[in-house]
Amino acid sequence: MGRIHQAVTDTPADAADDLKPGFRSDVTVELVKHTASDSDVLFAARVSTLGEQSLEELQKDPERSKGLINYLMRDRHGSPFEHNSMTFFINAPIFVFREFMRHRVGWSYNEESGRYRELQPVFYVPDESRRLVQEGRPGKYVFVEGTRAQQELTGRVMEDSYRHAYEAYQEMLAAGVAREVARSVLPVGLFSSMYATCNARSLMHFLGLRTQHELARVPSFPQREIEMVGEKMEAEWARLMPLTYAAFNGNGRVAP
Repeated sequence: MGRIHQAVTDTPADAADDLKPGFRSDVTVELVKHTASDSDVLFAARVSTLGEQSLEELQKDPERSKGLINYLMRDRHGSPFEHNSMTFFINAPIFVFREFMRHRVGWSYNEESGRYRELQPVFYVPDESRRLVQEGRPGKYVFVEGTRAQQELTGRVMEDSYRHAYEAYQEMLAAGVAREVARSVLPVGLFSSMYATCNARSLMHFLGLRTQHELARVPSFPQREIEMVGEKMEAEWARLMPLTYAAFNGNGRVAP
């Protein structure tokens, strides 16, 4: 079990006038608690034929356990992969969270509220590794490197826009406008925080769509920013459930 992350803190009122926008090109993903192991999959799968078993019985034949998990993944017997839980703290731009909300089965979310707290001025600006130019038509396009001029334009325009938006937000708050109204002027590049809880099966569905991988049987073309989150979540999950993770990769990264 991990610690519970202190998601957000309010800024003292007397410091509000000193808030200056900050800019980030990365995301934060922390595993804050979990009940997730390969034994959870074995426990759920074997009850159908062997009834209740102890943890010692489940673990005494590692090769058999590995084979069973691979069989379940390969033949898409999915329910044994649902008997576990992982909770992540995620700090990322709002537009990333809007894509997250497309994933509803097996997921629970709680996001910080712009109705009840003053939102902090941290905004997303891509770094030089972010490909900026889309070539091709919808459904058949690629992203390519932008020019130095495009990179400089993107950074300058985004930062200027963020500054103006946050100044407008602060002006409305200072005039007594409710937070839930004033937040309307803020862009989707604003960083937000949430807890996201899932099980291994729902995470595999997410990773199959939101990451590109050389072992994937079905190609996917995710937006880079949500892929950054997915990669960090995947690294944590791989550590918790190595047999399940290996079976996922070995069977084309298709969720059962």
